[in-house]
Amino acid sequence: MRAVPGVSAQDLVAALAAVGVHDVGASDLDRALYAADASLYRVLPRVVVRPWHTDELSAVLAVARETGTPLTMRGAGTSIAGNAVGPGIVVDTSRHLTRIREFDLESGTAVVEPGVVHAALQHRAVAAGWRFGPDPSTHTRCTVGGMVGNNACGSRALGYGRTSDNVEALDVLWGTGERQRLAPGVSDGVAGRVAAVAAADLGHVRTRFGQFSRQVSGYALEHLLPERLRPERFVVGSEGTLALVEAATVRLVRDAPVRQLVVLGYASMVEAADAVPGLLAVDGLVACEGLDERIVRLVTSPPALPRGAGWLFAEVTGEDAGVAGERARAVLAAAGALEASVVTDPTQQALLWRIREDGAGLAARSLTRPAHAGWEDAAVPPERLGAWLREFDALLRAHDLDGVPYGHFGDGCVHVRIDFDFTDGGGRFEAFLRECAVALAAHGGSLSGEHGDGRARSELLPLMYDARSLELFTAVKAAADPDGLLNPGVLVDPAPLVADLRPARAVRAVPGLRLVDDLAGEAHRCTGVGKCVSAHSPGVMCPSWQATRNEKDSTRGRARVLQEALDARGSIDLAGPEVAEALDLCLSCKACATDCPTGVDMATLKSEVLQQRFAGPLGRLRRPRTHHTLGRLPALLNSPVRGLMPLAAGDSLLARAAKRVAGVDGRRSLPMPSGERLRGSGVAPTDAARVAPDVWIWADTFTDHFAADAARAAARVLDGAGMRAEVIGARGCCGLTYVSTGQLDAAGRSVDSLVAALEPYVATGAPVLGLEPSCLATLRSDAVRLATDPAAARRVADATVTLAELLERAEVRLPDLTGRTVVVQPHCHQYAVGGFAPDEALLRRTGATVVKVSGCCGLAGNFGVEKGHHEVSVAVAETHLLPALRAHPDAVVLADGMSCRTQVTDLAGREVLTLAELLAGA
Repeated sequence: MRAVPGVSAQDLVAALAAVGVHDVGASDLDRALYAADASLYRVLPRVVVRPWHTDELSAVLAVARETGTPLTMRGAGTSIAGNAVGPGIVVDTSRHLTRIREFDLESGTAVVEPGVVHAALQHRAVAAGWRFGPDPSTHTRCTVGGMVGNNACGSRALGYGRTSDNVEALDVLWGTGERQRLAPGVSDGVAGRVAAVAAADLGHVRTRFGQFSRQVSGYALEHLLPERLRPERFVVGSEGTLALVEAATVRLVRDAPVRQLVVLGYASMVEAADAVPGLLAVDGLVACEGLDERIVRLVTSPPALPRGAGWLFAEVTGEDAGVAGERARAVLAAAGALEASVVTDPTQQALLWRIREDGAGLAARSLTRPAHAGWEDAAVPPERLGAWLREFDALLRAHDLDGVPYGHFGDGCVHVRIDFDFTDGGGRFEAFLRECAVALAAHGGSLSGEHGDGRARSELLPLMYDARSLELFTAVKAAADPDGLLNPGVLVDPAPLVADLRPARAVRAVPGLRLVDDLAGEAHRCTGVGKCVSAHSPGVMCPSWQATRNEKDSTRGRARVLQEALDARGSIDLAGPEVAEALDLCLSCKACATDCPTGVDMATLKSEVLQQRFAGPLGRLRRPRTHHTLGRLPALLNSPVRGLMPLAAGDSLLARAAKRVAGVDGRRSLPMPSGERLRGSGVAPTDAARVAPDVWIWADTFTDHFAADAARAAARVLDGAGMRAEVIGARGCCGLTYVSTGQLDAAGRSVDSLVAALEPYVATGAPVLGLEPSCLATLRSDAVRLATDPAAARRVADATVTLAELLERAEVRLPDLTGRTVVVQPHCHQYAVGGFAPDEALLRRTGATVVKVSGCCGLAGNFGVEKGHHEVSVAVAETHLLPALRAHPDAVVLADGMSCRTQVTDLAGREVLTLAELLAGA
């Protein structure tokens, strides 16, 4: 069929609707969301399809064939080589094709749709005593379909093999439109035609393919040999260029009952690589991973590791602790490490593996310049690993580049992020990749060890394979996809590797930034690794995505939209509706600043975008009503409006009218100001040096007007600990509500006023106790960036403490709460900026049973109060908070954040205490 170029998006939408495809997006927002995966490439699709069921896949393929439109399959969008971007129809399987159709415990197999997330399958398998062998670092979000596409392996491939080793059958739609079930020995139809390609030159296939486990580049022709014909395994790793996967039958294996992790320290990564061959002979070794110290040092509160600058994580299994321990000792004996430790505690093992899982994101910010993918998946036979790393390091230096190696050292597979410079459009990038490919081939290596070739490496295949191998690839493509519609530009007839490079594109300069220096640079921190779209990941990020499961509501989705808006030739505008829609459901919780491996701080980016969107006098007039009410709440509380606020209490006609005027959802209650304020009885700045207590209590806006009892409780707790506390009488606000609504000039003025007000108290040397977590977090982060005098702001911020931090320093005697259960909702800002560990440790020291809610409460300041956000706010609360409260109906509920307390009261009707009130009451 001759391709018909230029079919419009509108025509495609109409054609897809005519054949019953329901979820089709052709808006500029949809296209921006799917223009990039986790690679360096940007390719705008014409339409995005999210099939409701697998029958729709054949309809989509029929439309693609009829119109000559390219079709690219996408799972979680975590492809690092540009395997999941395309110029025509992009099919997102992760939204609806998520059923585990069969789970057979007798045969140890499962039948899954392509959008099933690995962790969902693994969760079900482990509960039954099984496991799906491969476990990529992105297992909390990668899909089985994506794993099939790239032949993903993961950390435990030594023990359990690659995806191709664990696939028993595939139900596919070939590019010809034919449907076929592929299983061992199937040799009719299209499967027979592709097998015939290999049969035409059996000697060549036998000697050039399947030479070592991580030879993933190109097509796996070894699976077409007549003596081991496995067409289903041949399709694995074909990167969606031959067929669409409707369902996969995968093999499960019995999970080992005992695991021990041996952590081995070496002077360098090269010396760690040298040790690998000696470890591979150890029985029961299922993983051998390399990790560079430059990655570890980016981890917040990293665990203690053996001495060294590079480590191997060697995991062994056994039927019991004795067998596993014997194998761990065998690893130690063969390792030749500087220092080593054996970790048997599963919790500590999980902490260490989490560092390795975040390797791609952490490596991206491990150097002085941004580090990128592109050349990051090469593999060599393990016995060549040390020699290859030495040569690779010399190549980096010769090109004035740096990189941080890590990865599956036991399989000879090296991941690395490199500080490429794209200011020349990609010329130096290409020169380095070509030189590396030539050097790698001399070691008998593979351009890709598990991620596929994609757009990054397909053009380099002639440097790895001879002409005859490439002819066989072309013949296979012609047999399976004669029109070349499936994932064009990948593997056969490749796109130039420098075409569509996202970092090489010019960006728009944005003046007047307050919180960041480079908005585009901060947006491009997102590399697409997708931890924010994890369904089973620890942490808080990203609350709105957890509630809606829409890509636009994830940190990654928002970053992609901002990247497109900041692209000098992008399809959307920073002040356009697409950006507004993408940012609308961002709760500004700041959790991504901590949870995102690459450090994307979407709350800060949202504030900057709002500042830009509503700049100038006309912009102020266009601001939403809540920016003038909730956003200016501190100023209103210090005005006569404070006295009118009780009119909005309850559900009277007057209250509903007041909420409507304020832009507040009518279903929301509003906290009412307390009668007596704190600041009026506080110590004036002129008296600060003379009074000089042990602790100053900062009466922030929310504590002063709404939670004076919490401050008084804190004073009683401190008094009981032998510390005299005085309230700061000076007025001042951290500017939080201005920051969250993007009124950054006003926020800066507020910060300067607060810093000036607090400096006399800080000068006394006594710590300043902050009770509202969001205000304290703002003072420690945004305020320093907004202040006219950042040094003064930093001095003030450094003097502030939470109650738990203060009591931890003082080592006070705590009340005995043994027998009581405390459900605690940490404030997201505290989690992101200061950390909740001191609070949790203090609560556990009381003897209480502590149930820490792991997600956001969903109110998040003004977000959940605003009209239009109520449903999502409640949905976020339903992900973690409300189930925890229902599971513990008699527990004490603890929350220091006013937003969190309001949410619990509104949605659960439970009494909520602050930490100070809990300790004082006990």
